[in-house]
Amino acid sequence: MRSESVPRIGRGWYVVAVLSAVLALGMGVLGWRQLNQADRIAADPVKAQGTVTRLAAGTATYSQVDYTADGRTLHAADLRLPEDAAVGDPICLEYAKADPGAVRVCGQRYPQPAGVGLAQTSVPVGLGLLVVCLLRIRRHRRALAVRGGAVRTTAVFASEGVAAAAPRTRRRRRGGRRARR
Repeated sequence: MRSESVPRIGRGWYVVAVLSAVLALGMGVLGWRQLNQADRIAADPVKAQGTVTRLAAGTATYSQVDYTADGRTLHAADLRLPEDAAVGDPICLEYAKADPGAVRVCGQRYPQPAGVGLAQTSVPVGLGLLVVCLLRIRRHRRALAVRGGAVRTTAVFASEGVAAAAPRTRRRRRGGRRARR
């Protein structure tokens, strides 16, 4: 039996805690991947000439650059291109000799700088939100354990005291409920 004075925590705190942990982990992996690719490119860079094949036009599309590495034509998406870039323009790229898929525009530090910036802001926010949710859940569980135990104990002692002091006779109404109309 639950007492009315014991607050009940909603499932929302648990959901927010899980989602913030997933956000922090996902963005951390994204940032780590960008840093790893930047390190591989910096270790042994190979310059290549790429061609802009698509420009970002809205929220659902990315820019795309085609380039040749090790005799294969590869595609790089979502690179930070110059402001005046147009489809068909040549662009200087650097890729890692060991991994031709790790590519960036010449003169830039990261393959997709937006990924690193997003990770730098969203990981601390996600971790902070996770800590707040976990502290709130922990506080609720402690309050529930303390209040729930005290209420149960009091109810047990009270029922034992009332039962011992109560008379053992039962009163009956004459004629029951229907007779009183």
